[in-house]
Amino acid sequence: MTMTPSSTSTPLRKSGIRLGYRFNIVGMIGLAIILSWALVAIFAPLMIPYPVGEIVDVDYFGPMSRDLWLGSDYLGRDMFSRILMGARYTVGISLAAVTIACFSGVVLGMIAAVTGGWIDTILSRVLDALNSIPSKLFGLVVVAAVGSSIPVLILTLSVIYIPGAYRFARALAVNINAMDFITVARIRGESTLYLIRSEILPNIVGPVLADLGLRFVFIVLLLSGLSFLGLGVQPPYADWGALVRENIGGLPFGAPAVMFPSLAIASLTISVNLLIDNLPQKIRDRSE
Repeated sequence: MTMTPSSTSTPLRKSGIRLGYRFNIVGMIGLAIILSWALVAIFAPLMIPYPVGEIVDVDYFGPMSRDLWLGSDYLGRDMFSRILMGARYTVGISLAAVTIACFSGVVLGMIAAVTGGWIDTILSRVLDALNSIPSKLFGLVVVAAVGSSIPVLILTLSVIYIPGAYRFARALAVNINAMDFITVARIRGESTLYLIRSEILPNIVGPVLADLGLRFVFIVLLLSGLSFLGLGVQPPYADWGALVRENIGGLPFGAPAVMFPSLAIASLTISVNLLIDNLPQKIRDRSE
């Protein structure tokens, strides 16, 4: 058998896989900050120098020092330890809520786009009605009525952002559903589940991931706002919004205790936005 030139001269691709994704420097910085906060959220109990409830300073709103890197709070507790532990609640609750919201919204959106008819009408009208309620007002009413436990916060934040995820996924799926290869799949007799899983989802997963990042930012800000109002994470636990509320009295003094939780919120949300804005075109436009 004679070997063709292409079979001998073509270099091997590493395991046949080439990602082809290129992030610019701004996107890499955003990704690095996000991963850093994720690692902090996971390993915070191993990283904190003092127990979060221990009073370690005789002064309140103490300055930054060698022993207290970010100063002390209104009771003399170590702010560095409290911010690290607060990342567990801010990142954890927000990630759980955005995962539930986007998964539910995307699944319902694809079902509505593929089936159409009365299913599409009912889903759209119900979620439109839910979307018409202001998010902060809905969160305040639910949390004030039911209580502010972590499961309630996760479910409330999820319900608030399901309609937006549904609308986004449905719009994408409707466009894909009108294409010729979907018509061919229907003629072949493929089921609705096959169309959703194998034809529509692979073609919308890139934009959906970008939308997930944006909704994560919205949930972080809403959670922080609820905590600032005293309806979020409750003592003895505290997320970053609760840390700002606790130490708001130090604002006239420029206390680190009120500035650094705010900077933590800003660093996370801005980093997610930077990463989304600088995603490779291949991911933003369409998954291949």
